[in-house]
Amino acid sequence: MALYWCTECLPLAVTSLLPVVLFPMMNIMEAGKVSIEYLKDSNMLFIGGLLVAIAVEHWNLHKRIALRVLLLVGVRPSLLMMGFMIVSSFLSMWISNTATTAMMLPIAHAVLQQLRATEARADEMEEANRTKDTKAEDNPAFELQEKPMNGVSKKKLDVIQEDERNYESERQTQHEERDREREARYDLLTKGMSLSVCYSASIGGTATLTGTTPNLILQGQMAQLFPENGGVINFASWFGFAFPNMILMLIFSYLWLQFMFLGFNLKKSFGCGEKNERDREAYAVMKEEYRKLGSMSFAEIAVLVIFVLLVLLWFTREPGFIPGWATVLFNQDKAYVSDGTVAILMSMLFFVVPSRMPKFGSYGFNEAGKLVKAPPPLLDWQVVHERMPWNIILLLGGGFALAKGSEESGLSVWLGESLAPLEKIPPFAISLLLCLLVATFTECSSNTATTTLFLPILGSMASAIKIHPLYIMLPCTIAASLAFMLPVATPPNAIAFSFGNLKVLDMVKAGFMLNIIGILCINLGINTWGYAMFDMGKFPAWANATLTPTLAP
Repeated sequence: MALYWCTECLPLAVTSLLPVVLFPMMNIMEAGKVSIEYLKDSNMLFIGGLLVAIAVEHWNLHKRIALRVLLLVGVRPSLLMMGFMIVSSFLSMWISNTATTAMMLPIAHAVLQQLRATEARADEMEEANRTKDTKAEDNPAFELQEKPMNGVSKKKLDVIQEDERNYESERQTQHEERDREREARYDLLTKGMSLSVCYSASIGGTATLTGTTPNLILQGQMAQLFPENGGVINFASWFGFAFPNMILMLIFSYLWLQFMFLGFNLKKSFGCGEKNERDREAYAVMKEEYRKLGSMSFAEIAVLVIFVLLVLLWFTREPGFIPGWATVLFNQDKAYVSDGTVAILMSMLFFVVPSRMPKFGSYGFNEAGKLVKAPPPLLDWQVVHERMPWNIILLLGGGFALAKGSEESGLSVWLGESLAPLEKIPPFAISLLLCLLVATFTECSSNTATTTLFLPILGSMASAIKIHPLYIMLPCTIAASLAFMLPVATPPNAIAFSFGNLKVLDMVKAGFMLNIIGILCINLGINTWGYAMFDMGKFPAWANATLTPTLAP
C-alpha cells in the first residue's frame, strides 16, 4: 500500500480499499472488523467540517471576508502581501487549502494587474508632461531658422538638430529601460504574491483540527493505537498548540518572502504619507469587487451564525481547564459526545434553515415557471455530492484499517522494538530528525499518505523507547503539511505555479527555507508550550498498554 500510495499507480482511494480484500484473505482480520475501520469518529468530524466549508463557499461568504480584510490593510506591496497571507491562512483554517488558493489568487492577480497598468499610465503622463515642458521653452533651432541663413547659423542649426535627435534617442532608451524595470519588478512581485497565498494556505490549515486531513489522521491514529488516551487530541487542545505555531510560521514566512521578492526597503514597501493615484485605483478595483457582492444576504448571515456557533461549541466542549458543556451534560461516564457529534449536528442545520427570510405567501416563480411556496435550504444534497471529496474519506478509512491490521498482526510491536536503539538519542534530536524525514518525504507524496504511513510506526516507536507519543507524532503530523518546494507537492502549489509564471527553481529556493523555518518553529513549540500543555515530561500510563496481537486461527 505504501508503494501504491507513493507512486499513485492506482487512485489513492482504490488503494485504500486493499485491506478490505487482503486482510481477510491473509487471516489477519475478519472482513466485518476491517470494514468498521472505514467510518470512524474522525471521518464524521471530517465530513461535518467539509459540509461547513461547502456552505461557506456556496454562498461566497469566504470572498466577502477576503475582500473586506484586503480593503482594511491597503494596497502597498508589503501590506498587500501581509493582507493576502492573513486572509489565506484564516480561510484555510476552515475551508480546504485548495479552495482558498483558487479563490485568492485571481483576486491577487487582478489587483497586481491594476497596479501595473496604473503605474504605466502614470509614467506615460509624466513623460508627456516633461516633453511638453521642453517644447514650451525657447527653441534655439526654430529661432535660427527665422534668422537669415548665413554659414554660421546653418552650422549651428545642424549641431542643434543633431543634439535634439540624440536627446530623443536617449529619452526613448530611458523610457524602454524604465518599462523593462517596471515589468521585471511586477513579475517578481507576482511570483512573491502567488507563493505567499499558496504557502499561507498550507500553513493556515495546520491551525485547526479540521483544517487539513493529516490533523484528523493523527486524532484517529491516537484513538486507534492508544484507546485509553482520554481524548488528548480534540479541537481545543489542537488549536491551543497549533494556532500559536501557525502564527510563528506565518510571521517568519512573511519576512522571508518579503526579503526574497520585495527587499527590506520599508519606506518603499509599506509606504508613508498620502496614497498616490496608483494606490487609489488599485484600491478602487477591490472596492468594486466588494460592491458587486452587494449587502449581506439572509443566507450569508445564516451560514455565518451557524459557523460561529460551531466554533464556539468546539472550543467549549472540553476546554481542559474547566469542565465543558459535553462533560456536564453527556460525558460524565463515557465520552459519548465528540467533536464529530458537534460537527454533524451543526452541519445538519444547513439542510433545515431556509436560504431566504421566511414570510407569508409565495417566493415567486422558478425557472420552470412553477410557483415557489417555500425557499430552498442553505444546502441541498446535489451541491454536497458535487463538492464532497469522497476519495479522502476512503483514504482516511484505509489508513485506520492499515493501522488496525498492523496492530492485530503484531507488525506495530515489531517495528517499535526494532527502533528501540533510538532511545540513546536525545528526544529533541529524534523529533527534529523525524520532522526532516517526513517533510522531505511529503514533497514526493501526498501529506495524507505520508501521515497514514508514518504515524503508526512513530506511535509504536514512542511506546518502545518510552517517549510521550505526541512528542514525535504531533510535530511529524504538522511537518507533513510543509510541502513547499515542488509544484506537484500540493494542489495549492500547483495552482500558484500555473498562475504566477513561476519556475521550479523559484519555488525550490523559497520553499527550502520555509521548510527549515517550519521544522524549527514546530520543534520550538513542542519543547515549550506544547511540552507543558500535554505534560510531556513523563511517559503517560495510557501509552504503556501493550497491545497483544490477535491472529486469526
